[in-house]
Amino acid sequence: MSEATPHTSPALDHTHDPALRSWVPGADGHAEFPIQNLPFGVFTPPGEAVPRGGVAIGDSILDLAAASLAGLFTGEAEQAASAASGTALNAFLALGAPPRRALRARLSAILAADSPDREQAAHCLHKAVDCALHLPTRIGDYTDFYVGIHHATNVGKVFRPENPLLPNYKYVPNGYHGRASSVRTSGTDVRRPRGQLKAPDAEAPRYAPCERLDYELELGIWIGPGNALGEPVPVAGAADHVAGFCLLNDWSARDIQAWEYQPLGPFLAKSFGSTISAWIVTPEALAPFRIPQPARPQGDPAPLPHLLDQADQGQGALDLELQVLISTSAMREQGLPPHRLALSNTRHMYWTVAQMVAHHTSGGCDLNPGDLLGSGTLSAPDPGGFGSLLESTGGGGQAIPLPSGETRRFLEDGDEIILRARAARDGAVSIGFGECRARILPAA
Repeated sequence: MSEATPHTSPALDHTHDPALRSWVPGADGHAEFPIQNLPFGVFTPPGEAVPRGGVAIGDSILDLAAASLAGLFTGEAEQAASAASGTALNAFLALGAPPRRALRARLSAILAADSPDREQAAHCLHKAVDCALHLPTRIGDYTDFYVGIHHATNVGKVFRPENPLLPNYKYVPNGYHGRASSVRTSGTDVRRPRGQLKAPDAEAPRYAPCERLDYELELGIWIGPGNALGEPVPVAGAADHVAGFCLLNDWSARDIQAWEYQPLGPFLAKSFGSTISAWIVTPEALAPFRIPQPARPQGDPAPLPHLLDQADQGQGALDLELQVLISTSAMREQGLPPHRLALSNTRHMYWTVAQMVAHHTSGGCDLNPGDLLGSGTLSAPDPGGFGSLLESTGGGGQAIPLPSGETRRFLEDGDEIILRARAARDGAVSIGFGECRARILPAA
């Protein structure tokens, strides 16, 4: 294992100042993208065909390529802006924290209310509503973890009532390799999958459209600088390999999953689609919302030494409010707003993001810039915070009433699921992630 590098969680600085204001209309007090956030993404302006990198500010997007051409950046900030100006952000994420922080500081100065660069920068803005958003990176690999202990326990009760939480769970941040090719950005419809379904009393499976389609409320993690094959990332330095975060809905076909998952785990039940929010929220933006990793329950084993770092335990968790909402066809016809199904928090992660990265690489696996990790479903301990219908309905046994008079055990065609996140605390400006939204289409 390579020598541990110092833990370098981002510190609070002038870019987090609650008194900081922006000249961009609508940015001050924006629910998602005030000047204290400044997330990165890839967009196409109206009337153009080539995607390029941008930064969300209020209801606008700052075109990084245009801003670079206008001479608004120098030094490390220019290096980062140039890397973030292309059709994907992999090269930008590969640069690591120092150039990313330099660019954030310069963007904050450019967009601040008293900026002398206001006139030049105003020509680089586009209305977000007029732009198309794209996947922010070329995702080489996607790994989904299972670090929400309440979800793991609840699901275990459905599939393995006699042994819901397997003994390795508290020693290993378990995960499986998902299908990167079917990850899509928010707003892309999801086609109901077909697969093998087998009822408990049936002699053989049948091939049919999924009947138990579900969502999963997750945090997505973007990898920045990678590691060489055979060179594990020490947990003390794992935060330096994380470039940002998003929301992730790992759609799940529960009936296909129940038949196929033994002995090798999820396959077609998960590979048909995953939806992410379009913007990469940086570790720097989330610095005010870092918290200590919650203490493990009495009697739980301590992490093995290669997964334990005191700095990570002291500041490696995040306090993010997570929501799941549903909008059915009937609700939209009746003019009803989306209905909240769950309210949870990233506090319920049993393992930290650094532990996930360290474990992923501990056997020598190499990660690459732009790879995506999922946290696994982040359910709260109470039913109002369950992050999947499998949990909320007790495996489909109890229907959930909706304001339209409908009920749901699992998702139906036309249903739209919306994930939202909010970071808030006293003394800091609240920021968001943008929506992670998708609608279910009938099976092909």
